[in-house]
Amino acid sequence: MILATGAIWGICAAATAAVITRPFRWPEAIWALAGAALLLLLGLIPLSAALTAVAKGGDVYLFLIGMMMLSEVARAEGLFDWVAATAAIHARGSTTRLFTLVYVTGIVTTTFLSNDATAVVLTPAVYAAAKKAKADPLPLLFACALIANAASFVLPISNPANLVLYGGRMPPLGQWFASFALPSLAAIGVTFLVLRWLERDRLAGTCTSMVERAPLTVGGKAAFVGIVATAAVLLVVSALDIELGLPTAIAGIVTTLVVCAIARSSPVTLLRDVSWSVLPLVAGLFVLVEALDLTGVIGQVAAALRSASADPAPAAAASGTILAFASNLMNNLPAGLVASTAVAQAQPPRLVVDALLIGVDLGPNLSITGSLATILWLQAIRREGEDVGFWRFLKIGAVAMPLALFAALGTRILLG
Repeated sequence: MILATGAIWGICAAATAAVITRPFRWPEAIWALAGAALLLLLGLIPLSAALTAVAKGGDVYLFLIGMMMLSEVARAEGLFDWVAATAAIHARGSTTRLFTLVYVTGIVTTTFLSNDATAVVLTPAVYAAAKKAKADPLPLLFACALIANAASFVLPISNPANLVLYGGRMPPLGQWFASFALPSLAAIGVTFLVLRWLERDRLAGTCTSMVERAPLTVGGKAAFVGIVATAAVLLVVSALDIELGLPTAIAGIVTTLVVCAIARSSPVTLLRDVSWSVLPLVAGLFVLVEALDLTGVIGQVAAALRSASADPAPAAAASGTILAFASNLMNNLPAGLVASTAVAQAQPPRLVVDALLIGVDLGPNLSITGSLATILWLQAIRREGEDVGFWRFLKIGAVAMPLALFAALGTRILLG
């Protein structure tokens, strides 16, 4: 039994580390699936338990499918390039104003399209706008990275990790706003002020407002309408306490088909560019966490959570903080899965669960290994010829994340 437990822990740790570091530059999904397959081959997890674990992610898969399709159709039709160029024009030669506009655009994108969309789709557009405006791109790129996490609990749809933590059953929208509206404002505001101060020297210059902006195509306008309509639908279904996955998938599919019909393009071509590997990645991580649960460790975490919850405010502060830092050691998606399983077993007070969500969403702003969105952001800027090392990001994150976390958790605890 001890040997089997050690093997499970070793395989899960190795697979998670490989997901974060991507040895041989192989996709993250390969390593998650390899870990899950090894657990099955060695008989460390029954096939039935693995299939049950994969099935748990049904609503998450549907949500990701819809969001990825919306993001890709918006990218293909030039919507994000148009938004970024518009921000550069309205900066009117002020690098500081351009930074603020990019930050606001990131808030909107993250809120209504998820943090992955900000990392994958908006980031290249912002880089292009920075080059056209002859501005230093790094502060603007950091704005994309940090707001992708800082704004990821404005709405339930702002981060797939939200669905993971709540097991696909999101709180009603009214309850969500009561819990997270003010903490989100605190996180967004503190992150902005810290990043603006840390990058003040790079933002001291001027930029050009003579940026070429191609007119938005009919397809681009249709994509924008589809995104707005999707956001409205999700707000309604969230308010009605309906699972978000299927409505998101339907909205993404319908928007894609309509835009492709208007643009007279093949949806097959567009679908080829969607990062489908995210789906098996999430499925593999679900299996890894299920294996950890079989070792009893998550039960121990649940017991500690249950015991601490006798005094909800300190428990919320401690659990949210611990999960925030743990997300940088094992990435926030598996960390969120572990927390979700522990929450299901412990049934802690809502205040503690809300603090855990703030930790798993905001914690990844500490380092480039914290979340899938940040890893995708790093890949996006590398394709553009830029790079940010671990220590360079940590210099920003070590200041921005703890201060924003303190503000968000403190605000949520004060709300009671």
